[in-house]
Amino acid sequence: MPSDGTFNDLLTAMKRVAATLRDNGIDHALAGGLAIYARGGPETGHDVDFILHHDDAERALELLGNEGFRCERPPEGWLYKVYDEQGSLVDLIFSPNGRPEFVTEILRRATEMEVYAITLKVMSATDVLATKLLALKEHEADFESVLATARACREQIEWDVLRQETEGHPFASAFFTLAEELGLKAA
Repeated sequence: MPSDGTFNDLLTAMKRVAATLRDNGIDHALAGGLAIYARGGPETGHDVDFILHHDDAERALELLGNEGFRCERPPEGWLYKVYDEQGSLVDLIFSPNGRPEFVTEILRRATEMEVYAITLKVMSATDVLATKLLALKEHEADFESVLATARACREQIEWDVLRQETEGHPFASAFFTLAEELGLKAA
């Protein structure tokens, strides 16, 4: 279960995982809500997300287990979960939206930033938003999160790339209509 701990607990877990991955040569990028936070968005209280290659995921899990994290291989098959001593959850995502082939592009577009006194790659706002949009489904159509992300980072979003990455997804199409009507899309 995710921790009810503080935002600083999540940042501490993020820092420990990032350092372990970095020190062992595993290419990765901060993703999800903390990537948006690093890019000027609001704090997140849920978990920490990292994107990494499928070929590195098992080794990363082993290394983090050796660092004291409790490790899980959930049945979903596209991520591993690790928890620190405070119960902070870190997701190691190796097949975002069931598309492991996009990890290389996501990592290529990520930029190095300093977050909580550690320099690491941070997923682009465009890629975070694309993964959020592609995760929307009929019974999980929460536009609040994607609209908040677009509002917080609209100047950083490559709208043409976002449209291309999500082409054919009906919930992404609905999002673009909402974003334009609400004036979120940068001109």
